[in-house]
Amino acid sequence: MAEAINLGRGSKPAPATSAPMEPGAVVSAATEPAQLGPEHVETPVAYDGILLASFGGPEGQDEVIPFLRNVVRGRGIPDERLEEVAVHYRHHGGVSPINEQNRALKAALEAELERRGIDLPVFWGNRNWSPYMNDALREAEAAGCTKLIALATSAYSSYSSCRQYREDFADALEDTGLSGRIQIDKVRQFFDHPGFVTPFVDGVRDALLDVAAEDPSLDLANEVEVLFTTHSVPSSDAAKSGPAERGFGEGGAYAAQHVAVAGVVVESVLAELAGEAGAALRDQEHSRVPETLSWQLVYQSRSGPPSQPWLEPDINDVIERLPEQGRKAVLVVPIGFVSDHMEVLWDLDNEAKQSAADAGLAFRRTPTPGVHATYVSGLVDLVLERRDGVPAAERPALTALGPWYDICRPGCCENARLGFKPATAGLLP
Repeated sequence: MAEAINLGRGSKPAPATSAPMEPGAVVSAATEPAQLGPEHVETPVAYDGILLASFGGPEGQDEVIPFLRNVVRGRGIPDERLEEVAVHYRHHGGVSPINEQNRALKAALEAELERRGIDLPVFWGNRNWSPYMNDALREAEAAGCTKLIALATSAYSSYSSCRQYREDFADALEDTGLSGRIQIDKVRQFFDHPGFVTPFVDGVRDALLDVAAEDPSLDLANEVEVLFTTHSVPSSDAAKSGPAERGFGEGGAYAAQHVAVAGVVVESVLAELAGEAGAALRDQEHSRVPETLSWQLVYQSRSGPPSQPWLEPDINDVIERLPEQGRKAVLVVPIGFVSDHMEVLWDLDNEAKQSAADAGLAFRRTPTPGVHATYVSGLVDLVLERRDGVPAAERPALTALGPWYDICRPGCCENARLGFKPATAGLLP
């Protein structure tokens, strides 16, 4: 068993040194229908628990630096550099909102499961802070569970949003000695599932109506810019996101998925405004229902050295240039995030909002899914897809890219700097 790193409050597992597999299996730690790695598992599986997996965050000032050490472990970053990031957490009393948001999501999932009469306990584990993933597996074992279906709080394909969670599962299995005793499958990336997309459609529609009510003379088609924003990642990682044979290009599946979802949101909003939702605009003397919207995908929260290329353009740079393009308002849509965690509260509600104020732009930031009823229901639907072996042709997907794979394909989302590590829920490597 790998030695765990003890931080006094739970412990983060050390990286796994092997990827244990059942005899003859290809997919590590998978249930039998998933072991040979079909793109979509269409055979029912009798799961007995749900593993809710998230990033984690500190819940006090004394936890901020130990938490950040966990995040950057193995990269040799000194505490002095970490303090530059720590100011975001210290501004909020050293408390990241993400843990409380996950408690709320766990409770909402449990309520939805109970409402539907589904007897599946939910176990919550984090990547970087208590409760850790190995804590969740021990809890699942104590409850008698052997087949878990994992829900990661990240919708898109990339190293940090998919493969790293699969590595976390391998680390936790090895650390706890539960390899071979607990099997872990993972739901597909849900970037284009209606449950994830609908809250963003609601948010953009409501924000447009709000800015129009505040300024009826505003031309929604030409004077408002909709910025769909997501976390920037190293360009080399983005290029390797998704299976190589799909040929997504420079930004990989990560960028392609975001662009596709943003397009769906815009089309849906325009359709709603053309119908009953646009009645308020038609009733205003100077307002009119837009036939188009100006929008683009932007990135935020980059953390690498200046010498390392990351996905661009940066949201603040884009906002700065909007006035010269005739824009009077900006709607920021955090389409890459499932909840209002620190990158949303600090980087958008503070920094992007200030950039808009400096540029003289009206500013609206739309909500993340959080515990939106449609989102929670959609997550349960994703679990039931795998439990019931729903055929791929019957699975909802709002873009031409989906429904995404149940089993990650070979080479998917490699970390270009670290290479391949033991991971579950995907074909080797």
